[in-house]
Amino acid sequence: MKKAILLFITCSTIFIGGANAQNKKGIAKPVAKETKKQITKVAPIVENDSLVWTTDIFKADSVSRKTHKPIFGFFTGSDWCGWCHRLEREVFEKEAFKKWAKQNVVLLELDYPRKKQLPPNLQQQNAQLQQAFQVQGYPTIWMFYIEKDGETNNIKLNALGSLGYPRNPIEGKEEIAFLETANEILAKGKAAK
Repeated sequence: MKKAILLFITCSTIFIGGANAQNKKGIAKPVAKETKKQITKVAPIVENDSLVWTTDIFKADSVSRKTHKPIFGFFTGSDWCGWCHRLEREVFEKEAFKKWAKQNVVLLELDYPRKKQLPPNLQQQNAQLQQAFQVQGYPTIWMFYIEKDGETNNIKLNALGSLGYPRNPIEGKEEIAFLETANEILAKGKAAK
C-alpha cells in the first residue's frame, strides 16, 4: 500500500535552512558559494566499498529525480545500535546487496548518534524525517520518493514501504531475506504508480 506523508514546511526552511531559497515569484535564488561549500562539508557523500551513501536529503532527491529510483532512507544509530551494525555487516556489505542497491535505489543515511554531535542542520533534517516517518526503532529503512509542490513549496514524501533487520533469516543468508522484502516493496510501489 502506498503511504503519502505530507510535510508542511517550505523548502527554504526544511533540512538545510535556505539551501533552496526562493524569491516571492517562486524562482530559485542562486546559493552563495560559501553556502555550497558548507553544505558539502556538513553532508558529504560517503563511498563504502563502491556504495555511495549521502546524508543530505536534497542530494538524494536530486539523484532520485535523475535516475527515477526511490530513496532508501536508512535510520541508524551509528555509534550505539548493535542491530544497525549487524544489518550493515550481514546485508549492506554483501555483494548481492551492493549490486541490488546500485540498480534500484539512492542510498540515504539518517544517523541518530549518542556519543558524537551532528551539525545542527543535519540534526534538524534527521529529526524531521524521523517524525514524518514515525520511526521508533533502529534500524529502520523507508523507501520513498519526494514530490515538491511548486506553488506552496510543500514537500510530500511518497512512502513505498519500510523494512528493518530481516525476520527469521537463514544464518549467513540475511541479505537474501532482506532483498526479497525490499523487492516486494519496490514491486508494490511500481504497481501503485
